Amino acid sequence: MAEKLKIIPLGGLDEIGKNMTVYECGGEILIVDCGMGFPNDDMYGIDLVIPDVTYLIKNRARIRGLFITHGHEDHIGSIPYILKQVNIPIYCTRFAAGLIKLKLDEHGLTKQTKLITVEPGKSVRAGKFTVEFIHVNHSIADAVAFAVTTSLGTVIHTGDFKIDTTPIDGDIIDLARFGQLGKEGVLALLADSTNVERPGYTPSERNVGKSFARQFQNCEERIIVTTFASNVHRIQQVLDAAAAVGRKVAVTGRSMENMMKVSTELGYMKVPKGVLSDINKIKSLPKNKQVIVTTGSQGEEMAALTRMAFSTHRQIDLGAGDKVIISASAIPGNEAAVGRVINELFRKGVKTVYDRADMLHVSGHACQEELKIIHALTKPRFFIPVHGEQRMLHLHAQLAQDMGMDRNHIAIAENGNVIEITARTLKVNGSVPSGEIYVDGSGVGDVGAVVMRDRKRLAEDGMVVVVLPLSSDNGKLMSQPEIITRGFIYVKESGDMMNELQNIAYQAAENAPVRRNRDDGELRNAVKTAVSNYLYKNTKRSPMVIPVVTRL
Repeated sequence: MAEKLKIIPLGGLDEIGKNMTVYECGGEILIVDCGMGFPNDDMYGIDLVIPDVTYLIKNRARIRGLFITHGHEDHIGSIPYILKQVNIPIYCTRFAAGLIKLKLDEHGLTKQTKLITVEPGKSVRAGKFTVEFIHVNHSIADAVAFAVTTSLGTVIHTGDFKIDTTPIDGDIIDLARFGQLGKEGVLALLADSTNVERPGYTPSERNVGKSFARQFQNCEERIIVTTFASNVHRIQQVLDAAAAVGRKVAVTGRSMENMMKVSTELGYMKVPKGVLSDINKIKSLPKNKQVIVTTGSQGEEMAALTRMAFSTHRQIDLGAGDKVIISASAIPGNEAAVGRVINELFRKGVKTVYDRADMLHVSGHACQEELKIIHALTKPRFFIPVHGEQRMLHLHAQLAQDMGMDRNHIAIAENGNVIEITARTLKVNGSVPSGEIYVDGSGVGDVGAVVMRDRKRLAEDGMVVVVLPLSSDNGKLMSQPEIITRGFIYVKESGDMMNELQNIAYQAAENAPVRRNRDDGELRNAVKTAVSNYLYKNTKRSPMVIPVVTRL
């Protein structure tokens, strides 16, 4: 039987987030990335979403390592939750290791976890796999692609990337290595599809630095800059722009403070001498000498910028004489939250600069022409678009076809699909368990589809509790049922309906079979059905109806 390489995406397809891909060959397993997703608006109370790793738990003895492309949350956020179920060694670059270590410390997993750092350009042997780390540009330091060599051939997994010819850290993406691998022969390419809808090239990160210089020049206001905490190169440019005009910089927001600590300790950020100041000390300076770097570019409720906008921040109060620069674009789904914060800033008289027209943000992902370059250099036999929603995967497949690739050599897959590759064929053959596991507070996976459905219903239509006082002797109703509502109607103004509900519940209980024993299931069902039907008919709403039996 011909040897096969199986590629199983457990996250990152038909979505932006929770990236995780499984490679299986010769009876051994290797995992690339372990990301989390952010909850949708209808995931009430959920903090974050992680991939379902049932398949990995079942096959834990065959796993040889977890390889991380870079330190963004959608690539490392699930690590502590997955490690509690499957303890595996982690291989990554130094900066990603610094960020992962913060997570391991927080979850008490540092001692039992093997964290191995690898420099770009080096290779690691993990069982029968050899994994080469290839330097790429992205909106975080130390991002890499992987060349995974198996007995069938080499697979290139790009991770998130762009081609930046003037990067902040001085190292351009290693295009020469991609070209060399292409000459040697690439079995399959798995490439980032995020920006496939955009023609041309992604602008360089350095352009943002020029915009900061323009915004800081001759500005009399205090400047507040918000961006993604992980974008060390962006923060570096804020520090440089501030130093150039003689301003001090203070940092606020937990993730921003953590990121500054890790990046300066590891040498990824170089703070100009005398520029950094404490948030409490900086306030004594004139406004035109202050810059505050903060979290909150996505309108997150508890982030520092949101608290400043709504006057709940302990140290910073915003108003006229302040200028806020939002150096990020809204992640899909966050537009309303970002808009709410911007509106509040305008209401306070804050000068707010948020338009991409002044190049205050550039993407970390490759546009069409850059994707074509990678395809042309690597010349893969097979192609699997990853990291994107459905339309992006299809457009990326089309881009590969436009470059001469056979449609039969391209797999548009879904999370959980098993993509089987032989030396000559590519096909989707079956699936493994996959999906979303919800993290709510300290609970992982204890909130399932049924609980989410109940939360959605409670949020949209409220609930009605019907208390049925029964006699312990004969099981008959001793008085009218009591009706309690929450989030449904304002009781004081709905007396007629409440009376009618009592009558409906009373009749339903009276007509239900008399029960002297403790099994009141039939009675509760009869009351629930009658009340639900009445409420829907009269209000076109379906609150959660909960009958409660008390025996007196």
